[in-house]
Parts: sequence; structure tokens; C-alpha cells
Amino acid sequence: MTMHTDRYEITTDIARMDVQAIHAFLSQTYWSPGIPFSLVQRAVANSLCFGVLLGTEQIGFARVVTDKATFAYLADVYVLEAHRGQGLSRRIIEHVIAHPELQGLRRMLLATRDAHGLYAQYGFKPLAEPERMMEVHRPHAYASNGAG
Repeated sequence: MTMHTDRYEITTDIARMDVQAIHAFLSQTYWSPGIPFSLVQRAVANSLCFGVLLGTEQIGFARVVTDKATFAYLADVYVLEAHRGQGLSRRIIEHVIAHPELQGLRRMLLATRDAHGLYAQYGFKPLAEPERMMEVHRPHAYASNGAG
């Protein structure tokens, strides 16, 4: 599935995505600092991915971890700084929300530190019953030798 937007293209074809570029960005983020390349490779291979390309340059990305029936988790959404301010984040989220394999899901989750306004435009809200949710959170998992 591919969508052209001006000079940019959003694709779900992982064969066209630059996993090294994705890793270079993700390994510097607040949510996955130091993530090993092998883990990014595995995450991309096992997720529904959305790449934003300018020609062959990987300038944005998002991935969805999903069973394609009832649940999805949106993760790793980014646009390189030099390409921000052009509505590309909105276009990525629109593409995710409209994807045929993500229709009819009971729940889609995400975690964000600073983009609540963006996601609220697409129906994301704080948890209705946060007391029902639990997590195992290992913020330093990538610093250990068992990371991948």
C-alpha cells in the first residue's frame, strides 16, 4: 500500500524502508535510547510499518504492533527534523487510521510524552479506566547484554 503526498511517499512496503536510517533515529530518541540494530530489524519485520520516503531517503516512520483483528499499538512515530512542519506526522497517522488491516479494532493504544494534541485529532484519548491497565516497564532494557 502506497500513498503519494506532494514530494513524499508513504508506503507499507518494508523492502523499501531503510532500517539503518530508522535505527539511527530511534536509537537517539527518548523512548528507545541505545536500541540495538538487531531489535529494530526484528521490530520492523514483525510489525505493520509505514515509511515516509523522499525518493529513496527514509525521512519518517511509524509502526503498528497488531493482531489485525482486535488490538493495535502504535509506536515509533517520527519525522526527521528537516522535514517537520509540512503536515507529514498528520499524514502518517491518517494513513495508519485508514489502513484496511486496522479497521474494526476494539482498541488501539500508543504512548507519547509530547504529541497528545496530534493524536487527539484522530480520536486518541487518555485511558478511560487506567486502573485496569498494567505494565511491565524496563526503561533500561537496551543497556543490558540480553537486548538482542
